[in-house]
Amino acid sequence: MLIRRLARPLLATAFIYGGVQALRDVPNHAKAATPLLERTVGRARGSLPAQLPTDPETLVRIDGLVKVGAGAMLALGRWPRLASLLLAGSVIPTTLAAHSFWEFTDPEERANQQVQFYKNVSLLGGLLISAVDTGGKPSVGYRARRRANKVAAKGQKAVKKHRK
Repeated sequence: MLIRRLARPLLATAFIYGGVQALRDVPNHAKAATPLLERTVGRARGSLPAQLPTDPETLVRIDGLVKVGAGAMLALGRWPRLASLLLAGSVIPTTLAAHSFWEFTDPEERANQQVQFYKNVSLLGGLLISAVDTGGKPSVGYRARRRANKVAAKGQKAVKKHRK
């Protein structure tokens, strides 16, 4: 459908741009992410596998790559549901780390952060819609239930035939 071909790249644009910006300036993005990481990952660091990266710079790089990669997938219509889920998973920590408006006392800065926070919440809504969009095809759940019903019907038919 034409709308999907237009809407997906438009939605992806913000993420591709944001991912590139994060990759171009990892130290500043890591600095912004550090307070959130200390409140979350920092508390669980001892119980996490040693192979799991927990340092802010590595996590910012991963987040930037996810945004660029999944954004490109969404823009090109390649696995758009998966891409949307990856981007949704990325936008939540980014929003909490970079736009926690409730922590600002300056009214002007607080208002600016509120705008950015609600913009990201709106993008999250668009991603969730995109994640469940089947492109006019039946969902995986519907197809699985339909196939299960067909198999069950054949099984019942075979049992009845066998009992005769």
